[in-house]
Amino acid sequence: MSNTANTPTSTGEPIKKRLTTSAMIASIASEGQATKSAPFGHALAALADQRSDIVGLSADLSKYTDLHIFAKAHPDRFYQMGMAEQLLMIAAAGMAREGFVPFATTYAVFASRRAYDFICMAIAEENLNVKIVCGLPGLTTGYGPSHQATDDLAIFRAMPNLMIVDPCDALEIEQAVPAIAAHQGPVYMRLLRGNVPLVLDEYGYKFEIGKAKTLRTGNDVLIISTGLMTMRALEAAKALQTDGVDVAVLHVPTIKPLDVQTILAEARKPGRLVVTAENSSIIGGLGEAVAGVLLRNGVTPTFRQIALPDAFLDAGALPTLHDRYGISTQAVCAQIKGWL
Repeated sequence: MSNTANTPTSTGEPIKKRLTTSAMIASIASEGQATKSAPFGHALAALADQRSDIVGLSADLSKYTDLHIFAKAHPDRFYQMGMAEQLLMIAAAGMAREGFVPFATTYAVFASRRAYDFICMAIAEENLNVKIVCGLPGLTTGYGPSHQATDDLAIFRAMPNLMIVDPCDALEIEQAVPAIAAHQGPVYMRLLRGNVPLVLDEYGYKFEIGKAKTLRTGNDVLIISTGLMTMRALEAAKALQTDGVDVAVLHVPTIKPLDVQTILAEARKPGRLVVTAENSSIIGGLGEAVAGVLLRNGVTPTFRQIALPDAFLDAGALPTLHDRYGISTQAVCAQIKGWL
């Protein structure tokens, strides 16, 4: 995808004009929505002020995972590994063995596809204290399949010992950083970077590892959501209320371990359509995890999934792609209305 376009001059000859929008760094925030800049980088830098064992590693992408904030604050604890994700994970494993708490950052596609075996054998099997924090999860970039980590949850859910966290907004990222640092063992966290929406502050929210939180009650529909789709679920719930549809939203920030008790308690409430919503493939993510929990426990509500299709997705502008693949607020509303 090019960042330049040909524009004719007054003489009729084309000149190169720089486009002002990049699909790579496009914000997922709605127009006028409150945001915070680089919440992960600032939270990690602040944590490192208190803990001398925190180190940060990047595979030549510190600017695009917001780790450059940490690098500037703690240059003596920042390690640039170059474009070598396997080396990144091995180095993080070695540091963990020496008593450090390494935060290894790259894009989600590179961690899940290129470095899978190194994470599995060097980190997860040894249950090492490595925190893998990855940008561009799911459909948060318009640069096509090479950068869209639509399958990362499916890939990592089957890995023993690995915790999986999918924060919704800037507040949750800020709260999750010290929480996963305090957790003993490997963690994979999906990262929203740049100007990240601020949503959960309206709900008095507090992140807890392994805990789902009911953000909104409702009698007609229960949306069980994670990551940025919780933001979409809350927006859809408000929109659907004007049509007389009462929607509850259960936010599930920890995909593994799953908060089975809370999910079952909410799904057992009678008369509601249960919908899972995730910025991930329909295969192997939150939806199938929840479906498995329900079936294994004999809970059988009317159940539907909102997720990305089992396909390699197009390149393009994010708003267009979110509409096309069913994860925009308008698309969520339309799907729920159709099911009802």
